[in-house]
Amino acid sequence: QLQASGGGLVQAGGSLTLSCAGSGRGFSRYHMSWFRQAPGKERAFVAAISKRGDIINYADAVKGRFTISRDNAKNTLYLQINSLKPEDTGVYYCAVALSYGISRSLYDFRGQETQVTVSS
Repeated sequence: QLQASGGGLVQAGGSLTLSCAGSGRGFSRYHMSWFRQAPGKERAFVAAISKRGDIINYADAVKGRFTISRDNAKNTLYLQINSLKPEDTGVYYCAVALSYGISRSLYDFRGQETQVTVSS
């Protein structure tokens, strides 16, 4: 199970740090990612990190503003979000995969999501 947290209501230009805590064993065996779903839109890739943290990919829309990281000792995935824009508003999901990539089809979405709302 994954427990996402850290979302909230922030003004444009603000920052947030999202966390995704994994329960049970095996956290470090999985590649992980963040996806988000804006109102009325499909769930979209945001960022991915390999199981050792040595490979990272970002969606073009978030490059330079978002930073994905993980702490395998704490079974936790993070997403540092800076310079928030209204278009970053959405439900943010963390997900796990046995194969690395950015395709939604690779990932298993489990557990709770967190809402991010950015006001202009």
